[in-house]
Amino acid sequence: MNGNTYRVAILGCRGRGQAAALAYYDHPRTKIVGLCDLIEDRLDTLGQQVDVNERFTDLNEMIDQTSPDIVAIPTGTEFHYGLCMHVLEHGVHIEVEKPMCIDLVQADDVISKAEFQGSKVAVHHQGRVSPAMQAIQHAVDEGKIGKIRYIYGSGKGYYGGYGLMNIGTHMINNMLRFGGVCRSVVAQATTKGQPITPQNVVPSPSGMGTIACEHLTATLQFDDDVTATLLQHRFDRMDTSAYVMEIYGSEGRLFWKGSSAWWLPQPHYLPNGQQWEDLDLIFPDHYKSENRSDPEDYCFVDDYVRALDKDDEHECSGYQGRHVLEVMMGIFESAAYRRRVDLPQTDRGHPLLRWRSEAGLGDLEPLPRDYGNWLSTQVD
Repeated sequence: MNGNTYRVAILGCRGRGQAAALAYYDHPRTKIVGLCDLIEDRLDTLGQQVDVNERFTDLNEMIDQTSPDIVAIPTGTEFHYGLCMHVLEHGVHIEVEKPMCIDLVQADDVISKAEFQGSKVAVHHQGRVSPAMQAIQHAVDEGKIGKIRYIYGSGKGYYGGYGLMNIGTHMINNMLRFGGVCRSVVAQATTKGQPITPQNVVPSPSGMGTIACEHLTATLQFDDDVTATLLQHRFDRMDTSAYVMEIYGSEGRLFWKGSSAWWLPQPHYLPNGQQWEDLDLIFPDHYKSENRSDPEDYCFVDDYVRALDKDDEHECSGYQGRHVLEVMMGIFESAAYRRRVDLPQTDRGHPLLRWRSEAGLGDLEPLPRDYGNWLSTQVD
């Protein structure tokens, strides 16, 4: 494989930082040149894993001394905006964990800053470029299901509003790959069996901004008569088997779950009828089975290499990440005001905070950041 080797610095060495580092370490066209974290034990642990001695507790020192092409920002969501804006001052490309930011005002600022600096932004929606999703895209391109007409996606059973910001961000981005631009959303949201009220608006766990609702059902409208349904319903126990996407076409159907993909060669499934067929996963030619990184993360890195080689946007670009946020904020707005919301929004502020303010409510009281402890404050 020929071409430039892109220099990468990792900002944040916890779980997602480790996943990102392993992918950049495994890829033959990227080299990790620096690690940064406030906790030196994390730095040392990850540094030993990926054989990097350039370890820093100050991000400016890391960038100044290592001259990276890309800085990965796999940190908590509440830190994304400040770190993205800070790192972009150095004129480098960035990768930021999902969701991109906590609201559209922040996302707009990051995009504007990147455009001014001539930098690219990629948001870590790795499922969109996974081997399974590549197989589904190949099937669509081959015309295996005819014309796409409907997409269905579900979450894992988190509390609805939190599930939207956490897992829904992946599912929406997957839908955007096949549906294109989302033009409008309509949503229904309930808490304890009743439509949400301004009093149900709360701070999200995991630093993901402001949320509401226990159970959420949303309809998305795309171009060419394509619609989608997104479910984020709280289960008593989280169920990863519910995290799936299905694409309905005029001639067949496609089904995605994690690292697997299937094709049904008819548009309407009947019990005891024609059965689903496995699709062959599509990996980059240079992917090695002995790699330590997750294949999805490896494919994400590979698409960044492609984008930089061609001066193109990543499949999971900042523009796509911002559009995901537009959909999520539109869902919250539709649920609150009980109306269809056209995208993109003119008012870029958080709709739930606007709704609370209009109801004369004050600032939100802080809640635990940990999901388990947070959930205990919301569910009897």
